[in-house]
Amino acid sequence: MSDPYNPETEGAQMAFDGRMAYADYLGLDAILSAQHPLSRAHDEMLFIVQHQTSELWMRLALHELHAARDLMGQDDIRPAFKLLARVTRVFEQLNSAWDVLRTMTPSDYTTFREALGQSSGFQSAQYREIEFLLGNRNRAMIRPHAHRAEVAARLEAELERPSLYDCALARLEQAVDIPHEALTRDRTQPHAPNKAAQAAWAKVYCDPARHWDLYELAEKLVDLEDYFRRWRFNHVTTVERIIGLKRGTGGTGGVSYLKRMLEVELFPDLWHLRTDL
Repeated sequence: MSDPYNPETEGAQMAFDGRMAYADYLGLDAILSAQHPLSRAHDEMLFIVQHQTSELWMRLALHELHAARDLMGQDDIRPAFKLLARVTRVFEQLNSAWDVLRTMTPSDYTTFREALGQSSGFQSAQYREIEFLLGNRNRAMIRPHAHRAEVAARLEAELERPSLYDCALARLEQAVDIPHEALTRDRTQPHAPNKAAQAAWAKVYCDPARHWDLYELAEKLVDLEDYFRRWRFNHVTTVERIIGLKRGTGGTGGVSYLKRMLEVELFPDLWHLRTDL
């Protein structure tokens, strides 16, 4: 029998007194001690971890989206494509997380639902910031965060900035003529379909070799919305599977509210133009 494997013989660091270790770098003590179930129900831990990890993925999504928006103002926008592709993969991870939560039955959820009080994913400030950054803007959605001045201020500031799609239109204007009215809008409102913008994007799609960067940008945005829509659909399915048509803990209509969100288009021009190509 061979001797037990000893990684130290290959140079692995085994002593960490006064040195940074894995848990130190990642702040694991804080992360792994942040789960505080308010009931004795077994499945409450699943519910907490599911939502905490989703918030961590959204933290990364925002990090990448802010950087991508900044890069779209540079001469070379291609580095933004990698970041947009990464956000799409983040939403793929968020979609997979619903599969884990769906292992919880209605009976499991009822054992701790009252402990949630009025807390709800509807109140996620990071999710709201992602929506605002992508262009689905509604000032009324800031009100649930009014009790946290710094969060409300961050969301208000986002309403004043160009959305990711506004930046895409600005790049499009540099290559294809677009009427001025297609580029001027109330930034506090969601994007609406615009025939002039669709016609400009159609020129890109009809001659991708000439406008390859814009063509790739448009498809990266469509990919992102595709996975975002899937996330919304999986959210609806999971909620209906677990609570049926009950109202959400945060007071929304639950499934009825989420189904209404399925109709939201983040980049309507990029979807509507396909009909006319």
